[in-house]
Amino acid sequence: MTAYILVAGAHTGGWIWREVAARLRESGAQVYPVTLTGMGDQDHAARPDADLEAHVRDLVRLIDKVDAAEVVMVGHCYGMYPVLGAADLRPERIARIVSMDAGMPRNGDQALTLLPEQALRERLLSRAETAEDEWRIPSPSLEEWHRWGSVEGLSPVELAQLTNHAVAQPVRTLTQPLRLSGAVLELPVTGVLCTANGSSIAMVEGLVGLGDPRFQELTDPRASFFELDTGHWPMLSRADEVAEVLLRAAAGQGHRVAAGVSEQPSHLRPFLMDVPERPRERVGRVDFHLPDSPPEDGSRWPAVVFVHGGPVHPDVRPTPRDWPGFIGYGGYVAGMGTVGVTLDHRLHDLADFERAAEDLAEAVDLVRADPRVDENRVALWYFSAGGLLSADWLAAPPPWLRCVAATYPVLAPLPNWGRVDARFRPADTVRTAGRLPIVLTRVELERAEIAVTVEEFLAAAKECDADVEIIDVPLVRHGFETTDHTEQAVRAVERAVRAVVGHLKR
Repeated sequence: MTAYILVAGAHTGGWIWREVAARLRESGAQVYPVTLTGMGDQDHAARPDADLEAHVRDLVRLIDKVDAAEVVMVGHCYGMYPVLGAADLRPERIARIVSMDAGMPRNGDQALTLLPEQALRERLLSRAETAEDEWRIPSPSLEEWHRWGSVEGLSPVELAQLTNHAVAQPVRTLTQPLRLSGAVLELPVTGVLCTANGSSIAMVEGLVGLGDPRFQELTDPRASFFELDTGHWPMLSRADEVAEVLLRAAAGQGHRVAAGVSEQPSHLRPFLMDVPERPRERVGRVDFHLPDSPPEDGSRWPAVVFVHGGPVHPDVRPTPRDWPGFIGYGGYVAGMGTVGVTLDHRLHDLADFERAAEDLAEAVDLVRADPRVDENRVALWYFSAGGLLSADWLAAPPPWLRCVAATYPVLAPLPNWGRVDARFRPADTVRTAGRLPIVLTRVELERAEIAVTVEEFLAAAKECDADVEIIDVPLVRHGFETTDHTEQAVRAVERAVRAVVGHLKR
């Protein structure tokens, strides 16, 4: 018989698993929906010294009492921290760990990073310090839950239930680092990804394909994945599906991510167009792709700065400016009499957008200061998650910025990107972009979690009558320039480049 230990996230308790537990029991399983000390209906037992270790001990005691051949531990959101801590102490008792839209925390990680953007984290801690019981963080209001994760799929009744049953969270459960010996890393793991909250199997495979060493362990045959088309609280919005997924996970089922060692990574495949190779000038983190000859009228060249996405681990080689796609774009615009600029910015982690924004600003200053470049004719072209970096420029466009382009962009932080500051929301700042031309290339087979941000951006752009040209590319995917070499894809790149260069030459 299999026993399931179900551990909920912050501010909640075992009650949140009620429907899932009922369905698992119908299958003949033992089920233990856990309410950690001081949480749920046990909030009266909370004390100022309540911390993550106390919650780990709660689970260890339960594991020691469970009489079942296999124990599957399921952690949702914050619940993954005590789950991993307890499994690390009792690895011989655990058959599998299931991460329910929660990621995989590491040794030394703090659950505080799960909270929404930095400003909100600071505000919450400040509220806790000034509250009567200053050692607890107040539970979210009805209007605040969406900031902890997507509420997609929750009915008004379920959202009210979440609010009414929530309790304050002891601060030390979020600030105490997780301590792991490493034993837990040998256990089979299943990730349940909630697409409306910003996770998907396609995104996992994309991260693995980039060569990021942090994600290579996801290709381990013991790691499997499932997707649920819902928000961050699937145990409320999709109880039947969650129960089915847990049964299948215990049976060792689920999607496996291939290592692809023998196959060339998609981002290193050839550019979709045959662009003549050009010499590049390298200055620090910036490369200049230069036209063959100066303008005949003695003027200076305009420039397009191409901004890659990410996060890209610092050890990934080659770096983005040496990827065929960016070399192709740089050379293509150079052939049209425009300086193509590629750069390596330091978006190595979701917490690095501010640093990447600084790198981009420095690169733009370098380009505009180059005596061969017309400082008053510059365009910025963003790709994928680099699209968030457009927010600053849309918020207050300088007069020399002639155009902003975005190709399969992320235009609002995904719901589970809690470490991204609210400043990086192009879907908001487009309202202040005025008549700045925007060229947006949209792919038909976009990942659902990214497509939502594009539609949010376009809705805001329509409300404020922003100058947006949309280029739709049928039947191609995210990163199509090196994966989908169709005639429509080639035409889309040609059209986007003509539009951007055209705005520069007016």
